[in-house]
Amino acid sequence: MATGGLDMTDLRILEEIQKDARVSVVELSRRVNLTKTPCAERLKRLEKSGVICGYFAKLDPVVLNAGHTVMIQVQLKGTTADDLETFNAAVLGIPEIQSCHMIAGGYDYLLKVRSKDISAYRRILGETISKLPGVLQTHTYVVMETVKDEVTLPIASLKGK
Repeated sequence: MATGGLDMTDLRILEEIQKDARVSVVELSRRVNLTKTPCAERLKRLEKSGVICGYFAKLDPVVLNAGHTVMIQVQLKGTTADDLETFNAAVLGIPEIQSCHMIAGGYDYLLKVRSKDISAYRRILGETISKLPGVLQTHTYVVMETVKDEVTLPIASLKGK
């Protein structure tokens, strides 16, 4: 087994569905060199075990008026378990926050936020983010250009390539 009880065929299946989550089981089985039934069973097992958490469409943020991206460092007033839990719960309810990472260092969190433009971001910062529970201060970094922004996992490196 390669990783976490997954064999090379499982990893090939994961690699293929990351490329195209809408691939049919028939086509997927052809790509990974399995017959349809064993491929469908493996896919179902990967879903049931939580390895596959869901399927989604990748959308163009510029076309949908969400092309403005900022990264925000957030420092909290306190970092007790309750402080962190309260902040985490509040962040989950803000759709403009695309990702929230607790980090080590001078700040407690790093947020990735998308909005229509700088004016929309300013409103989100003033009306929402700065009012999150426990926020002491924030530092915003405007993204000038996105060079790489992947949502897929590096399956090839798990296979030892």
